[in-house]
Amino acid sequence: MDKYDSGQTTKLPTMSVREFNFDGLIGPTHNYAGLSFGNVASAAHQHQPSSPRTAALQGLKKMKFMAELGLGQAILPPLDRPNFRFLREIGFSGTDKELIDKAYSKDPTLLAACYSASSMWTANAGTVSPSMDCGDDRLHITPANLSSTLHRSIEHPSTGHNLRSIFSDEKHFAVHPALPSQPGLSDEGAANHTRLCVNHADHGIELFVYGTGRESKIAPKKFPARQTLLASQSVARHHQLSNDSSVFIQQNPDAIDAGVFHNDVIAVGNENVLLCHELAFVQQDSQLSALKELFARKFDKELWVIEFSKQEIEIADAVSSYLFNSQLVTKPDGKMALICPTNCRENKSAYQCTQRLLKEENPIDQIEFFDLNQSMNNGGGPACLRLRVVLDEAQQAAIHQGVVLTDDLYEKLVDWVKANYREQIAPDDLRDPKLVDESRRALEMLEKLLAMPLLDE
Repeated sequence: MDKYDSGQTTKLPTMSVREFNFDGLIGPTHNYAGLSFGNVASAAHQHQPSSPRTAALQGLKKMKFMAELGLGQAILPPLDRPNFRFLREIGFSGTDKELIDKAYSKDPTLLAACYSASSMWTANAGTVSPSMDCGDDRLHITPANLSSTLHRSIEHPSTGHNLRSIFSDEKHFAVHPALPSQPGLSDEGAANHTRLCVNHADHGIELFVYGTGRESKIAPKKFPARQTLLASQSVARHHQLSNDSSVFIQQNPDAIDAGVFHNDVIAVGNENVLLCHELAFVQQDSQLSALKELFARKFDKELWVIEFSKQEIEIADAVSSYLFNSQLVTKPDGKMALICPTNCRENKSAYQCTQRLLKEENPIDQIEFFDLNQSMNNGGGPACLRLRVVLDEAQQAAIHQGVVLTDDLYEKLVDWVKANYREQIAPDDLRDPKLVDESRRALEMLEKLLAMPLLDE
């Protein structure tokens, strides 16, 4: 029997085609180091104490609700942290304690980078195209290189390993290497990608949003544009998407400078609905008109584009509330639900926008609010925490079943978090060698729970 084959994993009954949300399981080293330039919330909470235990339990509570709503729900495990391999690659040496002391004395941000739990935001894990969109009828995944930030650029080797472990059957899945890590190919994954369709089982239009292109004269002035046009085009080629089903739109640079570092902070789509702020895209009116025409021509159906004006909600309120980083999902009855952070209930403008959705004619008939403050304080809302994966019946059976959330796994994960996570991590706690041992012990236990390898060799 394989080392990670517990012999206890039960395959779940499948539906013909189903969208799964693969949520990031928040890791035991979750902290507020403020490493993400351009992320307003991350900078605002820099060096404050975090609560890894509360963070992980908040995320699990949302996952459980989504499963109870009738949606496919699975997890992506946290990466092995701290990443001392990174410190050795940049010239440090010695024991764990010596690595910690040397990195901290040279530059505390280097130590914080190797402890970062930012892989929890699995919308950045990669870009996913379901098999019905791809030329070879396989589901394609390209892990994001995340080259725009140091702490995230070291994630993709381990993220790719986890994705290949879960989607290992090459008959059904193609997991590509990340794009080369250089500025012209900066890729932030599904946070800048939306799939529009009549329903998940049908062929779709894949919308790629980029911040800058090699020949574009339009660019932000304050914060970097993290997604390039070339990266988006490269992913589309890898996934064998047809030209008439791939749409590339530039993000509004003023929004990026206001803290909209990913498109999923200013727009969210699901099937035949797209919610966005009026300042989300460059040449927005003409681009959205063309998108609606394409949708109608391909599917003979209407695309619901619901825009919110700056009079309804300023970009600053959109960023602080993360209204557009809510999860928009289709329920088993065909209606849609919007899963918002509690910040949307507390922000007057954002709350009024949610109520407008319920009052107007559109497919959304349910809005829920979840406390995800531990993630929100670091700049990640409900949509940041999940990677959307559309699977047909055979593919559902082919994924690694140990990561599919069941009632039993949920209870085990809650107990695991309570037994292994600290209630609080302050900045200086990253210098504590005991945190290294605690994190490794936690992942050793999680390997057995999920029946898959997690620790870097």
